[in-house]
This record gives sequence, C-alpha cells and structure tokens, in this order.
Amino acid sequence: MTTTVQAQQRSEGRKAQPDHLGHVIFITAAAAMGGFLFGYDSSVINGAVEAIRGKYDIGSAALAQVVAIALIGSAIGAATAGRIADRIGRIRVMQIAAVLFTVSAVGSALPFSLWDLAMWRVLGGIGIGMASVIGPAYIAEVAPPAYRGRLASFQQAAIVVGIALSQLVNWGILNLADGDQRGTIAGLEAWQWMLGVMVVPAVLYGLLSFAIPESPRFLISVGRIDRAKEVLREVEGKSVDLDVRADEIEQAMRSEHKSTFKDLLGGRFGLLPVVWIGVGLSVFQQLVGINVAFYYSSTLWQSVGVDPSSSFFYSFTTSIINILGTVIAMIFVDRIGRKPLALIGSIGMAVSLGLVAWAFSADLVGGKLPHTEGVVALIAAHAFVLFFALSWGVVVWVLLGEMFPNKIRAAGLGVAASAQWIANWAITASFPSLSDWNLSGTYLMYTAFALLSIPFILKWVPETKGKALEEMG
Repeated sequence: MTTTVQAQQRSEGRKAQPDHLGHVIFITAAAAMGGFLFGYDSSVINGAVEAIRGKYDIGSAALAQVVAIALIGSAIGAATAGRIADRIGRIRVMQIAAVLFTVSAVGSALPFSLWDLAMWRVLGGIGIGMASVIGPAYIAEVAPPAYRGRLASFQQAAIVVGIALSQLVNWGILNLADGDQRGTIAGLEAWQWMLGVMVVPAVLYGLLSFAIPESPRFLISVGRIDRAKEVLREVEGKSVDLDVRADEIEQAMRSEHKSTFKDLLGGRFGLLPVVWIGVGLSVFQQLVGINVAFYYSSTLWQSVGVDPSSSFFYSFTTSIINILGTVIAMIFVDRIGRKPLALIGSIGMAVSLGLVAWAFSADLVGGKLPHTEGVVALIAAHAFVLFFALSWGVVVWVLLGEMFPNKIRAAGLGVAASAQWIANWAITASFPSLSDWNLSGTYLMYTAFALLSIPFILKWVPETKGKALEEMG
C-alpha cells in the first residue's frame, strides 16, 4: 500500500463519526469519574477542618499537615501511575485508584486517632494522583480523533463538578446535624459522614471501570491486536480501516522517544528555558492561593464571623462559580488564545485578591466583619475564583500539553506537574499559620503573585493557539 493511500485513509479515519457516539461518550464519562473523585476528594476536607481541629485539640500547624498531607500522596500517585499503566493497563490503574479512594473514605470516616486519619488521607492522595494522570491519558487514547478535544474536556469538567458536589453534600450533612460540624448523625459526627460519603462515587467508579474497554494503545503494546481492533471499531466506527489504524498506532509507539530528565538539561540555569516556563506556569497557578478557596473556605468565612451553615453555603456557591468559569474557558481558549485569556485572568485575580486583602484588614465588630467589608470580601472572593477558572485553571494545562517539543514533552510535563504539587502543598500547609499571623497580609501575598504573573506571561509564555505540536521547538 502506498504512503499516499495510507495518508488518505488516516485522514478519512480522523473525520469519521463513530457509529455509536453515545457509547463513546459513556466510555469517556466513565473514565472521567476519576476526575470527579479527584475534585471531590481534594475539596471534601473543607467541611471537616474545624471539626478535626476541635476533636483532636490541635494547633494550626498540625491541622495544616493533616489537610496538606494528601498532596504528598498525590505526588506519589501521579509519578507512578504512568509506568504502572504501561505494565498492567489503564483499566487496572483505574480500579486500583477506586480501591484507594474507597479505603481512604472508610478510614477517614472512622479514624482511631490523628495519625491514622493522616495515613488515610495519604492513601486518598495517591488515588487523586493516579486519577489525575490516568483519566486524561485514557480519554486521549480512546477518543476518536475528530472528537478528542471536546471529550478531553470531560476530565476538567468532572473535576469542578466533583468540587461543587462535595461542598453541596457537606452543606446538606451540616444542616442534618443542626449546623454543628461535630453534631451526631446515626452515631457518627457530621464531619465523619462528610469524609465517608465519598465511598459512593468511589464504588461507582470501580464498577464503571469493568464496563469500559481497555485502551487500544495498551492492547497493541501487549500484542492483543485483534482486541485492539474491536475497540477501535467501537469508538471510531465501521468505516475506519482497522488494519491501517492499528498499524498507525503501532508505528507511532515504535518511533516514540522515551524522554528522560537528562533531555531537559541545558541553558544557563540548569534546565532548558521552555522547562522553566512550564515550571513557572505551574507554580504561579498555585501561588495565587486558589486551593485555599477549596480546602479552607469554610474555616476562612467562620474566622471573620460567618456562621457555619452560611460558610458552607458560600463554599458551594464558590464551586458553582468555578464550574461557570471553566465553561467560559473551554469556549474561549481556542477563540482568543492562551496568552490573552491568561492575562485577563491575572489582572482579574490581582484586583479581586487586593479587594479581599483590603476587606480582611478591617477590625471585627462583634466578631464579624463590618457590613461593607463583608459584602466586598464575599463578592471579591467569588470573582477571584471566576477569573482563575476562566483562565489559569484551564489555560495552564492546555499550555503544558502543547508547548514542549515532542522529544521532551513527557519529561517536561512530569517536572511541571511535580512543581505544581509541591507549590500546592506549600500553600495548603502554610495557610492556617499565615492566617493566624495576618489574614489580610496573607491575601496581599497572593495578590503580589497574581501581579507578578502578568510580566511573566508577557515576556516568557509562548502563544500556542493554532500551532501543530510538531511546530514546538
């Protein structure tokens, strides 16, 4: 068969519509349940923070470590998921993650002491890390080329929905406990139910993993060519030449360069400039303090006099704003470009965070913020999440997937993702102590990082809109 004919068949295959698009969407949604659990498990701790502080009578530093320790597990899970998936398959890794989520939920709901609560949090974190890697990888390998971009967005959408639902469930449980995070429901305290309810989506994720096919890419890598063709027929349609598609995947895998850390070395500062840009994007994404909104917002609002029920409700409304912003980003990231969207977000975040810092600088009256400052803080905090979600929340992952040259893409992404987990841990672990020191000053620090991200974007971040991956040099 000539190269021209092969190229023509590949082009037709990319344009082909699957015979069972609904089935493809089901497969993608099932895989994206890992993203849902990623979001849910990451933010569900928000509702339990103050109850854990009270139950175990611990200070801010120890409390921060219990909250942030899951991120250590996340780094481990993210670092190991890819290699495990190449050995035993994508589906098996999903099932391992589902087991970890389930065990973590049960253990976190029924801890004997603070140390084993921390251990269960680490196990859940490993599940988070695995889900953060395996979901996008599986979807990219299974999705028909013509639908890959839209189906890949399921993962991010599932994450923000998971965050929102965790806050809604927390609010509902708190109301059942008459507004007391340590109130008893059927023999367990409210915060234990909050952490334990994750068993439901975790088990569902595990069951769904048995209903979806293994990735054709993995099947070909282990010599199961016939089964790979069956899956390709399911997801890409009967009009696709299965022999050509299987051959295309096999050739691509043979020609792939397995990038290593050594490939990233070069330049005046140890790493290649593009790698430093990737690290910078990841770090700035976290240093603006976005995860404070998802890990500590209930505690934050209670610290300025908002009652627990209202603080939980504000956590939920913040999560809805996060979903709205993510949808906006998905609509505009390919229309106006990555850099303009990131700049809009940075400016909006800097203004919003500055207003939050101003509002929190006011003296409390009767244990509460004055009315004007309280309204400004509430609106500005929601605006901050909106500007983050419509820009850096999505744009950073898009840029990291596009900006690295083919030769170093995998290793570059690994380093950037590791930097993101470390920065996430630093912000999460430091917030309780920093807020005890000076809440307004803490938000001024986040404002400064948002401002610094503006010249960083203008000077160093490349625009990747409309460029083929092969053009990245």
